Amino acid sequence: MTRSKPPFRADIVGSLLRTAPLKEARAKREKGAISTAQLAEVEDREIEKIIKKQEDVGLKVATDGEFRRSWWHFDFYGMLDGVEIYELDHGIQFQGVQTKPRSIRIHGKLGFSHHPMLDHFKFLKAHTRATPKMCIPSPATMHFRLEPNAVTAKEYKDRDAIFDDLARTYRQAIRGFYDAGCRYLQFDDTAWAYLCSQVELKKARERGLNADRLQQDYARVINMALEGKPADMAITTHVCRGNFRSTWISEGGYEPVAETLLAKLNYDGYFLEYDTARAGGFEPLRFLPKGNKIVVLGLVTTKSGTLEKKDAVKRRIEEATKFAPFDQLCLSPQCGFASTEEGNVLAEDEEWAKLRTIVELANEVWG
Repeated sequence: MTRSKPPFRADIVGSLLRTAPLKEARAKREKGAISTAQLAEVEDREIEKIIKKQEDVGLKVATDGEFRRSWWHFDFYGMLDGVEIYELDHGIQFQGVQTKPRSIRIHGKLGFSHHPMLDHFKFLKAHTRATPKMCIPSPATMHFRLEPNAVTAKEYKDRDAIFDDLARTYRQAIRGFYDAGCRYLQFDDTAWAYLCSQVELKKARERGLNADRLQQDYARVINMALEGKPADMAITTHVCRGNFRSTWISEGGYEPVAETLLAKLNYDGYFLEYDTARAGGFEPLRFLPKGNKIVVLGLVTTKSGTLEKKDAVKRRIEEATKFAPFDQLCLSPQCGFASTEEGNVLAEDEEWAKLRTIVELANEVWG
């Protein structure tokens, strides 16, 4: 029952808590006390350390912890052709806290060329014995996050006019990462979780989005992006309910989107959050087609340092098998540990204890 290809029985979502030397270097860079090159030296050194830690706890997969990013999504988007990061008068509203007031806007034709994250991946690949995993934000989330007047490019009349070029851009990205040696790519996506929440759908309508069409539009752009995906490349998605300083945004089970998400999107695997009642029950997993698709159960929370009891996690895996085949399930944290550079409210040793427990559980459950 072990797996030699991704997703693995014990897997990870992507981001890791930023280490003290990295935080210190970033603060110095913001003040102009060190150069960009000096910051990169610290990033390299700290990434090498956390790669080794992932290998040491027994994971077959390694990421760079997103140590070169401030945000899980805006950094990637802002480096695409035709996109820039800009200041807003408000941040993204989580439960009782807002992010920094930044967003993205489109000022030119979308494309993927000379993207710095290709080099980020190459560094990861060159320094790990495990399978290197690259995480990038989904095209659906890019559309969802655009403010009403955030498209100023003459090529597009409005937000909905970007879909074809957005899909083409992601096809270029997939090819770029593949040519760099990537065989495990993940699209991180908050949009599908928001489509499960009537509260968030109401907010989307207030921002001028056609909420009744979003599920259809996002399925189309994602499948267009995945057209021509190399057969030996696994592309998964992580459906996130919001992750900032241990808070969240969206509540509601997967039922409203499960059939489209699991049966109609051409992903190889799905990282689904199941750490609290906010995610609902396992019933929506009945839409997972029998075959090669994998659901990675996010049963170990990244929002607190409390370590889950193994027996409780095993019981939940058993519950999930009532709706999805046992051999099509894997285990991971519910989300990343630091979707933004601020990180969640837990200690680094608690983070590594959780990852070690996931490896142990996967060995005990799947052999």
